[in-house]
Amino acid sequence: MTMMKPEEETLSEDAIVGLAETALTDIARVRESVGRVIFGQESVVEQSLIAILSGGHALLVGVPGLAKTKLVDTLGLSLGLDARRIQFTPDLMPSDIVGTEVMDQDETGRRSFRYVRGPVFAQLLMADEINRASPRTQSALLQSMQEYHVTVAGERHDLPKPFHVLATQNPLEQEGTYPLPEAQLDRFLMQVDVFYPDLESERRILLETTGGADQVAEPVMTSDRLREIQTLVRRLPVAENVVDAILRLVRSARPGNGHKEADAHIAWGPGPRASQALMTCVRARALYDGRFAPSVDDVMALAEPILQHRMALNFSARAEGMNVRDVIGALKRDAA
Repeated sequence: MTMMKPEEETLSEDAIVGLAETALTDIARVRESVGRVIFGQESVVEQSLIAILSGGHALLVGVPGLAKTKLVDTLGLSLGLDARRIQFTPDLMPSDIVGTEVMDQDETGRRSFRYVRGPVFAQLLMADEINRASPRTQSALLQSMQEYHVTVAGERHDLPKPFHVLATQNPLEQEGTYPLPEAQLDRFLMQVDVFYPDLESERRILLETTGGADQVAEPVMTSDRLREIQTLVRRLPVAENVVDAILRLVRSARPGNGHKEADAHIAWGPGPRASQALMTCVRARALYDGRFAPSVDDVMALAEPILQHRMALNFSARAEGMNVRDVIGALKRDAA
């Protein structure tokens, strides 16, 4: 007799509602803990947490000094995760990330190799300025993101669970960088744009971060509890109209499907992985927002961070001064 895994067990609607109610409380506590330290970046916090609750990775794009590193540290502390940081530089080697074998010699003179783990063995990893490392080093990390293990000297080493990467990228400075290929960008569940804070938020930053003591987040969750919530996210029901909205939006972003905006301005569009990402993330956003089921509004709210790094504009669109967000906005209006 084949035993069913816990995550495969069929739960009743009442049981799912009960689990969701508990999850709502835990997520609210995480939001409160993070909000004491990070303010003025509510959408960034929301999208980063949604990516983690969905079990994926996120690419944070913004200029320096917008609290991206502070956000990762705060999320790791609040979620009870082992968080580490790697500063990517052109001379960084794959072994600096995944680890390497070193030779040991015992008292008898016998030599043997021992594997020394690299910083990728963390539950929450910040890959700072990922586009500054060479493609060879980028691929070492991105392979870990996709396969959740590393192979050194023919031996497989599994990464911790959960394992999430929050990578950062400076959109302005391109000298001495190696842009991520499209296939590797697709491994990020979301691209989170980090903008400057508004006036009141920046005023609060000045008053609360230049005094005698900074606010510190507190652990309000464990890694095991996070994994339970991630499993719950995938069990939440999705209404048929939400599924239809996802399909309309993603398929309309592909040229050749009869959508005028896509045919006129898009060189290539998102694949089915974008639909999968939306299907999972709308559930996580509903929980984050205190609801048991996602709506079409969740689809439209997540369209930009999920689609923008999975599509490219053609020459005509770039000549007109358009950007990807403009095109996605037009697609949203037609798909809503």
